Amino acid sequence: MSMVDEPLYPIAVLIDELKNDDIQLRLNSIRKLSTIARALGEERTRKELIPFLSENNDDDDEVLLAMAEELGVFIPYVGGLEHAHVLLPPLETLCTVEETCVRDKAVESLCRIGSQMRETDLVDWFIPLVKRLAAGEWFTARVSACGLFHIAYPSASEMLKAELRSIYSQLCQDDMPMVRRSASTNLGKFAATVEPSHLKTDVMQMFEDLTQDDQDSVRLLAVEGCAALGKLLEPQDCVAHILPVIVNFSQDKSWRVRYMVANQLYELCEAVGPEPTKTDLVPAYVRLLRDNEAEVRIAAAGKVTKFSRILSPELAIQHILPCVKELSSDSSQHVRSALASVIMGMAPVLGKDATIEQLLPIFLSLLKDEFPDVRLNIISKLDQVNQVIGIDLLSQSLLPAIVELAEDRHWRVRLAIIEYIPLLASQLGVGFFDDKLGALCMQWLQDKVYSIREAAANNLKRLAEEFGPDWAMQHIVPQVLEMVNNPHYLYRMTILSAVSLLAPVLGSQITSSKLLPVVVTLAKDRVANIRFNVAKVLQSFIPILDQSVVEKSVRPCLVELSEDPDVDVRFFSKEALQAIDQVMMST
Repeated sequence: MSMVDEPLYPIAVLIDELKNDDIQLRLNSIRKLSTIARALGEERTRKELIPFLSENNDDDDEVLLAMAEELGVFIPYVGGLEHAHVLLPPLETLCTVEETCVRDKAVESLCRIGSQMRETDLVDWFIPLVKRLAAGEWFTARVSACGLFHIAYPSASEMLKAELRSIYSQLCQDDMPMVRRSASTNLGKFAATVEPSHLKTDVMQMFEDLTQDDQDSVRLLAVEGCAALGKLLEPQDCVAHILPVIVNFSQDKSWRVRYMVANQLYELCEAVGPEPTKTDLVPAYVRLLRDNEAEVRIAAAGKVTKFSRILSPELAIQHILPCVKELSSDSSQHVRSALASVIMGMAPVLGKDATIEQLLPIFLSLLKDEFPDVRLNIISKLDQVNQVIGIDLLSQSLLPAIVELAEDRHWRVRLAIIEYIPLLASQLGVGFFDDKLGALCMQWLQDKVYSIREAAANNLKRLAEEFGPDWAMQHIVPQVLEMVNNPHYLYRMTILSAVSLLAPVLGSQITSSKLLPVVVTLAKDRVANIRFNVAKVLQSFIPILDQSVVEKSVRPCLVELSEDPDVDVRFFSKEALQAIDQVMMST
């Protein structure tokens, strides 16, 4: 091929592959657009590649999605910002396709390009594009247009701004619910660019239309708009315009709208301020906590702590606590689970006395819930209560329940308890721990579930770090080493794991006198898995032990293992021997 023809080659390949029946080839060529653009140069990219892409009517959504994504970062390949407008036509076409994810990606790319374009280019190219899409015959174009107004509006002249506001208002009243939904979703972004004087008039009128829409899917998106607009308006305007809408929405006939209010209410409280929250939003929240739809109660229950924080303790006890008591025995396990995940955070809000009198009984009832997720959510947040009521009271009231859960039939609950033990140990102190929880920690090493045994071994290491080597030597090491003769090889593996984790904490002397002899004994185990794990543990001992001990006890054991009939045992023992040699060479 001659040098003259060479630049034509990439575009020829691209065109061929873009028309290929194989979708993978078409996808690959789209993903190589930047490479091809570099090969063609900026001018030919503008004059040949982009027009070709504009005319490309591929019917596969995956190819179109890849194209929409690629074009968003294409400004450098067409000659920089002054030529950015040439990228708009293909993206405009993609904004009208039927597949939602393609349109969304095209809108995202247009926003990215528009936010970098020069102001004059925005007026000449971008705003006409928005107007064309907004007047599109097919609803997909109008849906896409809604997501572009916040980019187009700031650079428009006063007359154009008025026109854009008018167009957006028409989109808010469009015949198609999908268009109104898109207008509702993007209203907050558009409102953030509108001048305050027009915000109170034009934008609030649009918002009012959307809040009274007959489609619940439009109204529920307007709930999100409440929080966005609330941040833009002055507090008094917020109370006048947004508050009545929220209160009405909290009693909406559609549970989906009420669900959105329950999810957003905390943000809305911040927008309207403390006084309206107490008078208007607390009753609305209480209604949502007692809603007849479980989904609404789940959303509301999950915000109990956040909501209580913005109220005084007295108000929280008076209004929120009675609902919390009802929810703790709710018929839906998911409501109880949502409550359990946040209720612990109420303890610091209510203070010590109210926590002891009112919350502790609720904690105890949730700890005994039949649904494991509820019990799990309570356990994982116990430290928040401990900070408020102190460890003595916590141990008296909740410890019996914790001990009971340590033998729970659901392994995830047992796992959560194990992970909480080191924290509990540090708070209870060594004496109390030995008395109540020491035996449990050993029991977990022989659990039927591997994850529990693994967590139990880690737990012993953390306890040894917490209480020190002397305590571990007295309370952990003898009991662990006793288990080494367990007839089941999986339990012997767990002991090996525990030994390797404890060694760095216990130090050289205890490791060489107590742990090493046991590991060396296990090197003669009849199960190959144990033997190769012995090799791994011995390798982990090398940095901990004195060199003389390594040479005297570790090396001979590994040499013996390196001639084992099992291939894995030989592999790991040779690796360990190499590690010893490296240490020898470095010293």
